[in-house]
Amino acid sequence: MIANFSRSYRFAAYTSAVITLIMTLVMGVFFYFFIGAHYSYLALFALICYCASFFIIQFRVERFIYARVKQIYEDIQLLDATSFNPDNVTTDMETLTKEVERFAVDKKREIESLMIRENYRKDFIGNISHELKTPLFTVQGYILTLLDGAMKDKAVRKRYLQRANKGVERLIYIVKDLDMITKLEVGDLNLNYEDFNIIELVQNVFDLLDIKANKKDITLTFDRTYTDSIFVYGDRERIQQVLTNLVENSIKYGKEGGTTEVSIEDLVLDKVIIRVTDNGEGIESDKIPRLFERFYRVDPSGSRKEGGSGLGLSIVKHIVEAHDEKIYVESEFGVGSEFSFTLEKSKQLP
Repeated sequence: MIANFSRSYRFAAYTSAVITLIMTLVMGVFFYFFIGAHYSYLALFALICYCASFFIIQFRVERFIYARVKQIYEDIQLLDATSFNPDNVTTDMETLTKEVERFAVDKKREIESLMIRENYRKDFIGNISHELKTPLFTVQGYILTLLDGAMKDKAVRKRYLQRANKGVERLIYIVKDLDMITKLEVGDLNLNYEDFNIIELVQNVFDLLDIKANKKDITLTFDRTYTDSIFVYGDRERIQQVLTNLVENSIKYGKEGGTTEVSIEDLVLDKVIIRVTDNGEGIESDKIPRLFERFYRVDPSGSRKEGGSGLGLSIVKHIVEAHDEKIYVESEFGVGSEFSFTLEKSKQLP
């Protein structure tokens, strides 16, 4: 889009005035010594000189600026030069410079945004390919082995079919998580708001993950004894999914004999903040900004020893933001991590 630049006459006016002054002085000296004092002629000469200089300079400067600026626009491809109109040209270089700089900054931001999106797209395609091909090749391997003759052995057949089924389950798990993220992003996932006791919900999550925590001798606990219920307003099922993902991650990356602690505190008058804290591996500071990206793994080797779809934290972020709430993370490598998110308090008394 071509900006409507203001037309300026200052340059032509000042330059014409200087030329007129110099020429009038020269003619004045000439008249004084050779012709005589004819001030009326001198004044007429000054007027003609000023007008002629003004129009010539203004015309030439506009033509010059139009040609040069049009070439600039063509070179940097900020604007469509074919739609550039000489009427929009200005001799006010300050205005013109600011306008061009503004377009340049906008274009730079647009290019940077496109580059970020392109890099994200490449990473996403690479990650999803990696996530899907592992269970696919596993399933294919077991099926091909059965087709090559192992199917005749009943014990082997059953074992291989069970392993192939686990691979299929992992594929279904990844696809379901991707489907949920897509729905959350486009706002197509309906949230069923209700009032519920967040203390009770956290305890349910603890009970659900108790066996998994015991395998690593990790203690699941509250930061203190909550004698009173704390009621919040949100989608109970989705918030349980958030807590399950956060607690499960703390178990996965927690140390043997460690602790996962959940606390619920008042944040402001109508908000609470739920914190999930562990004393596990911790996360390096440079990796924290990317934690909520799809398939992002803190482990640079891309190890899948801990399982999961690699979408858990991304889902957590989307669910929390779908509630118009915030999620935070603090971590110190080798010390532990804390994930926290806000929730609205219940408006109804329990």
